[in-house]
Amino acid sequence: MLLLSINQVIRQFDRDPILDGVSFEVRAGEKIGLVGPNGAGKTTLMKILTGTDDPDKGECVFHAGAQAALLEQAAEFSASRTLLDEAKDGLAPLYALQREAEETALQIAAETQPAIREKLQRRYDAVQLELHRHSAYNIDHRVDEVLLGLGFTRDQYDRPITQFSGGQQNRVLLARLLLAAPDLMLLDEPTNHLDIEATEWLEGFLARCEQAILVVSHDRYFLDKVTNRTLELHAGTVDDYPGNFSKYWELKAERSELLARTFEKQQAYIDKTEDFIRRNHYSNSVQAHDREKKLARLERVERPREIVAPAMAFGKPKRAGDWVIEANQLTKGFGTPLFTEVSLKILRGQRIGIFGPNGSGKTTLLRTLLGELTPDAGTVRFGTNVEVAYYDQQLAGIGPEVTVVDAVRPANNPAMLPAAIRDLVAKFGLRGDIVHQTVGSLSGGERSKVALAKVAALNANVLILDEPTNHLDLWSRGALEDALREFEGTVLFVSHDRYFMDRVATHIFAFEPGRWRLFEGNYTNYLASLRRAREEAGQAQAAAEQRAREQAASAQKPTAQTRRKRKFPYRKVEDLEVEIASIEARIAELQEQLGNPDLYRDGQKVKDVRDSFETAQATLSQLYEHWEEASELN
Repeated sequence: MLLLSINQVIRQFDRDPILDGVSFEVRAGEKIGLVGPNGAGKTTLMKILTGTDDPDKGECVFHAGAQAALLEQAAEFSASRTLLDEAKDGLAPLYALQREAEETALQIAAETQPAIREKLQRRYDAVQLELHRHSAYNIDHRVDEVLLGLGFTRDQYDRPITQFSGGQQNRVLLARLLLAAPDLMLLDEPTNHLDIEATEWLEGFLARCEQAILVVSHDRYFLDKVTNRTLELHAGTVDDYPGNFSKYWELKAERSELLARTFEKQQAYIDKTEDFIRRNHYSNSVQAHDREKKLARLERVERPREIVAPAMAFGKPKRAGDWVIEANQLTKGFGTPLFTEVSLKILRGQRIGIFGPNGSGKTTLLRTLLGELTPDAGTVRFGTNVEVAYYDQQLAGIGPEVTVVDAVRPANNPAMLPAAIRDLVAKFGLRGDIVHQTVGSLSGGERSKVALAKVAALNANVLILDEPTNHLDLWSRGALEDALREFEGTVLFVSHDRYFMDRVATHIFAFEPGRWRLFEGNYTNYLASLRRAREEAGQAQAAAEQRAREQAASAQKPTAQTRRKRKFPYRKVEDLEVEIASIEARIAELQEQLGNPDLYRDGQKVKDVRDSFETAQATLSQLYEHWEEASELN
């Protein structure tokens, strides 16, 4: 079913339109990733789809009453509202239907006039049908599923929403949208403020849900798990690709290569034809006029549009010793320890990715290793010739009032010429007049590139990076990955970007429940090791349980002297099993009746079904006991 049609949408703020003839359709159940470089207009398009912005030209048409909702990035909350209150708002219409059903049932019971009673009964039936259609009988379970999946705990349900952090409040907004389940969910960076565990839960939830999704995300793992179609927004228009992000990346490369060959071939033909026309134009050559007409009718192939990634690089650092940082029995916390007894020796050339749940102490560990925080216990030492550059995810070291050139100028080389700085920042995608702008006037992605360029300008041999991919688009993330893989020094970084961690890390430092662990390999290798450990633990537990059952059976096996007397008359085991199956089927039938809302209109029928259910359960319990005796004594 067609939900949405976008037809030739144009939106212009400056001289050039940001959306210049965008057209596509969305059908029910589709999971679509919307990708494009920073500034391509993805958020503008999302606002147009929800009606919070209007196109200058073109139209956005929702079909068959379809509804769309955009994930809010911020909201005003009342101090009197709790976490649970805000989450339940997503299901407000269903809670209202539940209340109406209860009130209508009471009115039916009290009404004596047949005509009014019949009218109320019809309304009650319609409400029950709607509740059944939306599976509203397990509505509280759905709230639990979403809140717990997004990392909240039940003891937080009754806390005032204003007591939660900004990131937690954004997760509440996401929970509310997921519970509301509009026909089309518009998700703009839904994994912001989520740790890896919550992100993986969200991937599963969205992949299973029936609603259509249009999602903007820089998380390539997330896009691969959730989406089955990709729209690339660039240069004001959209290209449509089947498949998830990885498939899009593959198809785009193939399409670009084909278009480039076709374009070059046509350009060669045009150049050759134009040269012939020029040489023969004044001789009134019939061939020249004929080729001129053909050239005028020729459908020109456009140059393939390319999204050019910046050529990031961190230079060739001075060689450090064999080891660069050593932590011994390091403990740090604020009131309660975040981590304890961390002993870590980082060797030259290693790239160690740190990950774990929010609040596990990842940034605190970096700052303690740097000496910005004093450890509660333990020591930190630096190796020979170690020079460190630190990327702070808050960008605290870059003042908003300074220009890009001044922000990047390294403290260890204050005489670095502006031309050299401009060349450096150009490698990070900052060109032209932007180098003379103040940092505070830049977008989030541009400020991140300034901070990375500042790190590169220091030419350090140890890079310590805290969430370096924040605000970077997919192409800039890829460029950063390549730059770090080519870097000859050592890298220690924190990231929630699993794709980035997979491509960059040679080792994983993981904060796991109740412990930390250093693992050799990338993120995929680490996950494989966890799966193996779980499988081995499960096999060991199953073996232990089997041994325990065998020992218990051996201890309880009756001897000739202790064999028990029969409690029930002799019956064949096979006959008992047939009767047990029949009773179990009867119980399943009665359970289905008890789950039917129509049953509860007749009080006597409810009593009869419940009595039958209880009798069947008692009979089944006795049959099980009889079967056990027959299996042992027959």
